Amino acid sequence: MTHLPMIKTVITIDDEPIDQMIYKRVLKRSGIVENVLDFQLAEEALAWFRTEDRVTPDIVFLDIHMPRMNGFEFLDEAIAEFGEEFAECIVVMLTTSLDPADRERASRYPMVRDYLSKPLTVENVQLAARYVSE
Repeated sequence: MTHLPMIKTVITIDDEPIDQMIYKRVLKRSGIVENVLDFQLAEEALAWFRTEDRVTPDIVFLDIHMPRMNGFEFLDEAIAEFGEEFAECIVVMLTTSLDPADRERASRYPMVRDYLSKPLTVENVQLAARYVSE
């Protein structure tokens, strides 16, 4: 197996507390993630991106179907507000959606590198780590 890079910071954006708990456990179990920041609302994640002293995340795991602001609306807002800075982020859609239109729509965003079905697995984290080293 090739050497995987350490992932300094991962952000998870998902409205389900149980999913967030699973994400933290899986990310820790992967052995390659140092810090996890979790947000249950996309608006909270956008507010964090606005802070001046924030670190740049290596990967954002983003749910599609969330209340108030869904994953696509989050991407649209982040691109509009942060432009190229956000476009350099690595986003992995992590969803229960089986709708092919969601997958196709996600593929139109340049920062979306993958579209995975829940639940998050250690193997998914390892695959995502490869995007960090590209």
